[in-house]
Amino acid sequence: MAQGFDPVAATAAYLAALTPEQHLKAQHYTQGGHWLLLWGGLVSIVVAWIVLRSGVLVKVRSALERAGPKPWLAVIAVVVVDAVFEFVLGLPWATYSGWWRDTQYGLTSQAYTGWLTERGIALGVGIVTSIILFSLLYWIIRRAPKTWWAWSAGGVVVAFLTLMLVQPLLIEPLFNTYKPAPPGPMREEIVAMAKQVGVPSDKIFIYDGSKQSNRYSANVAGLMGTARIAMSDVMFKKDADNAEVRAVVGHEMGHYVRGHIMIYAVLYGLLALIAFFLVDRLFPRAAAMLGAKGVQGIADPAGLPVLGVIFAVIGLIATPLTSSVSRIGETDADKFSLEHFNEPDGLAKALVKTVEYRAATPSRLEEIIFYDHPAVGNRVRRAMDWKATHPATPPAPPPSAS
Repeated sequence: MAQGFDPVAATAAYLAALTPEQHLKAQHYTQGGHWLLLWGGLVSIVVAWIVLRSGVLVKVRSALERAGPKPWLAVIAVVVVDAVFEFVLGLPWATYSGWWRDTQYGLTSQAYTGWLTERGIALGVGIVTSIILFSLLYWIIRRAPKTWWAWSAGGVVVAFLTLMLVQPLLIEPLFNTYKPAPPGPMREEIVAMAKQVGVPSDKIFIYDGSKQSNRYSANVAGLMGTARIAMSDVMFKKDADNAEVRAVVGHEMGHYVRGHIMIYAVLYGLLALIAFFLVDRLFPRAAAMLGAKGVQGIADPAGLPVLGVIFAVIGLIATPLTSSVSRIGETDADKFSLEHFNEPDGLAKALVKTVEYRAATPSRLEEIIFYDHPAVGNRVRRAMDWKATHPATPPAPPPSAS
C-alpha cells in the first residue's frame, strides 16, 4: 500500500466534492425514480386495460378475418393500432416521467417539441421492430402451441443480438450525430489504448448527447463489425481531463473486450424462458381479470395487451435480477479499466459527476434491487483501494474536501 494513503479518506474526499444539498437532490431524484418503476407499471396496465375494454383490437382482427385467413396481416394491423393507442393514452405519463421531471432537476435542456419529435421517431422504430418480433412470436405460437415459450426464448437471444448489431447503423443515427474523435493528443491517446487491448481504433466516437441530456455519460454499442464506443459531448462540456477520458473509455473498452453483450444475451434469454413459461400459464386468468372480451386465446393477436400486462408485472418482479446482471457487468468494466489503464483518480472524478442522477450512497438493499450500476460511493472506494496497491509514479494526491 502507498505510504500515507488512506482509501477511506480519499473516497470521502471525492464524495465531499459535492455539497450536502447536491447529494440530497440526487437522493430525491434517484429514489423518486424507484417509484417511477411502480407507477409506470401501473400506468401501462391501466392503458392496456382501456385498449382491451374498448374492443378495438378484436374489431380489427375480426375485420381482417372476414377478408380471408391471413393471420400475419392481423398481427401487423393489431400491432400498429395497439402501439398508436397506447402511445396516445400513455403520453401524459411519458411526458412527466421522461421529460418534465428531468427538466425540473436540470438533467435536460431539451425543448418539449424536440422531445416529442423524438418520441414520435421512437414510436415508428418501435412499430417496425414490434411487427417483426410479434409476427415471429405469433407464428411460433401457432406452430408449436405447447412448447412455443421455449422456442421463443431462443428467439429473444437472436433478436437481442440482431438489435445490437443494427443499433449503431440504423437506430442511433436517427437521434444523434456520431463523429470520430477529432485529431489531437486525446485521440492519439485513445488510439494507443485501443491498440493496447485489441479494440479497433477507428471505433471511437463522440456524439451530441447534450441534445437530449445533461448527463455525463459514455456507452458501448454494436456487435462484431458494428461495435463502437461513444462518448457524449457532455463529458467535454463538463471539462473531462485526460485521466477521466482514459478511465471512462477504458471502462467502455472493458465491455467490448469482455464480451458483455454476448453474456447479457444468454442471461436475458434465460430470463425470457422463465417469463414466456409464466405467460403461457397465466394468460387465460389474466385475460379474464382484464375483461378481454372477444380474445380467443394466447394465439389471438387481439390479446396483445394481455401479454403486455403480464410482461410488465414480471418485469417489475424481476427488477433485482435484471439490475444485478447489468451491475455485475459494470463492476467488471471498472476492474478492466483499472487493470489496463491504472487511472483510479480519473475514474473517481468521472464517477462523481454522475452522482447528480444516481445517488452515491444507497443502502445495500436499495442498490441490489434498483441500481443497474454499482453505487458511486462503492465504485470510488474500489478505485481508491486499487490506487493504494497500485500507486502512480509519482502518486497523485487525493482531492481536498470542499
